[in-house]
Amino acid sequence: MTVFQSEFVAQSIFRIDENPPRIRKCLDLLSETEVWQRPSNSSNSIGNLILHLCGNVRQYAISSLGNLPDKRQRDKEFESKGGYSKAELIFLFEDTINEAKAVIREVNNTEWVKERNVQGFNFTGIAILIHVVEHLSYHTGQIAFYTKLLRDQQLGFYDDMDLNIKNDND
Repeated sequence: MTVFQSEFVAQSIFRIDENPPRIRKCLDLLSETEVWQRPSNSSNSIGNLILHLCGNVRQYAISSLGNLPDKRQRDKEFESKGGYSKAELIFLFEDTINEAKAVIREVNNTEWVKERNVQGFNFTGIAILIHVVEHLSYHTGQIAFYTKLLRDQQLGFYDDMDLNIKNDND
């Protein structure tokens, strides 16, 4: 693996790893009922979003990059109105993320540029990893937003950091 590829994988995994603690924090603040509550008829519950993330990461990273059969049933991710506790959801999510990271770490040079069909799209391995990172972040943001809406409080994702530090461009 080239230095660039190694750094790309490391930074992608760093971004992937930001999401589970944020989702866990949201779930800790919510009741079992709130996790499955939909903000509107056209929206998904946090439980649905977690199931969706598991399905998407499994399809894109584990199945596609890992060259394994695609067994995803996408519609079921959104049809569910319960059936999983908060603990079961976070276990399922974290287990999926850990499995995906193991697959990502094993992808070789050829596989990063190999094109494959995923969910009807033609993507290289690089494009698949970019999709996984952005898709996780996108839905983690939705989960955080809905949690803030329900709790009317900051989530403190950056409480241990000073985000006002200026860039060092000297």
